[in-house]
Amino acid sequence: MKIYFLGAGALGCAIGGTLAAGGSDVTLIDPFQAHVDAIRRDGLRMKDGDNERMVKVRAVTSVEGLPPADLVIVLVKSFHTRAAIEGALSVVGPDTAVMSLQNGMGHEDILAEVAGAEHVLAGKTYVGGVFLGPGHIIAGTRNKRTVIGELDGRISARAAAIAAEFERAALPCEVSDNITGVIWDKLLINVSTGALSAITGQVYGSLYAVPEIEAAALAAVGEAMAVAEAGGVKLSIGSPRDAWMMAAEGLPYEFKTSMLQSLEKGSITEIDFINGAVVRAGLKHGVPTPVNQTLVAAIKGIERRMEAK
Repeated sequence: MKIYFLGAGALGCAIGGTLAAGGSDVTLIDPFQAHVDAIRRDGLRMKDGDNERMVKVRAVTSVEGLPPADLVIVLVKSFHTRAAIEGALSVVGPDTAVMSLQNGMGHEDILAEVAGAEHVLAGKTYVGGVFLGPGHIIAGTRNKRTVIGELDGRISARAAAIAAEFERAALPCEVSDNITGVIWDKLLINVSTGALSAITGQVYGSLYAVPEIEAAALAAVGEAMAVAEAGGVKLSIGSPRDAWMMAAEGLPYEFKTSMLQSLEKGSITEIDFINGAVVRAGLKHGVPTPVNQTLVAAIKGIERRMEAK
């Protein structure tokens, strides 16, 4: 299967590198020239716990000259989704599947609007990644599942083929007939740790050592669950504590949330697609979300301070 990754940051490299090592025809597409150069020259250096390996994988800075893909996996930052898929339409052929594995909600609407709804699948992954430098990442893939599905709930042949490709690379993957519920389940995971880690500057290990942070996380997830239930979403996560514990399961002490990584790089975050999505849905369904509103406000303030420097 010819698979293109739009976005070769920590997560794109963690999944793409693992698929490449498993025999998939993978191309990583990212505008970061030094990162692409390092992968081309030395391979992708992937650290997983105490183990480290070099994986040979194709890397380019644009889709120019590439033939259509069987699958385009979108893993750019949420606020770059529209521009990324608009710039990649040349590799979306008649039978190309386009799938987001991004954090948060709302990406599928953008992809369908630009590429056509018939191409779009949805997916969520519990794989994690930390960018250490050009061509060098921490890959949190061990026992981390990915769930994919058609937006209309069908169990399609193309979804089954994608899941089989992941499984061949030892990436657990399942096809769901309730992908909306899956998207909300993953959102709960992101809500539990992303903003709180970014605001406090804590890696996973130290984040879980502060009871007050845990209490705030449980409150934020509780709001999100109430919003989902008000919208008729069928969740598999049963309690806020379940989401909190799942967020760090199997990850090393020093692992960082993507939102913290963004702030450390001086970049804006995906807060509007995570806690902000909870706030917007809460307004729609008449469910108060004061904790999530506060987390959004705090992140926005940090972003504003960075812009002013």
